[in-house]
Amino acid sequence: MEVLKKPLLTEKVAQLTEKLNRYVFKVDHRANKIQIKSAIENMYGVNVTAVNTMKYVGKLKTRNTKAGAVSGRAATYKKAVISLKDGETIDFYSTI
Repeated sequence: MEVLKKPLLTEKVAQLTEKLNRYVFKVDHRANKIQIKSAIENMYGVNVTAVNTMKYVGKLKTRNTKAGAVSGRAATYKKAVISLKDGETIDFYSTI
């Protein structure tokens, strides 16, 4: 199981990062806080002080087509907010 799926980079997350040194990731829905913490520390080489998780239920989507209304659901996902030790950062844009 790959714990980390991708980082979320939105304006709201950017404000969290600047003010509170927190980062947000989409994670596997089966992952717990301990697994998320160890995955972040191993991948980015930082010290994690706290992990908060949230589960989001996918929204119901409907669109009208020639064949009639087609309905479905967006994917359900789990989000983790990571707090780092003071003075540490994660750089998503660096080239390796």
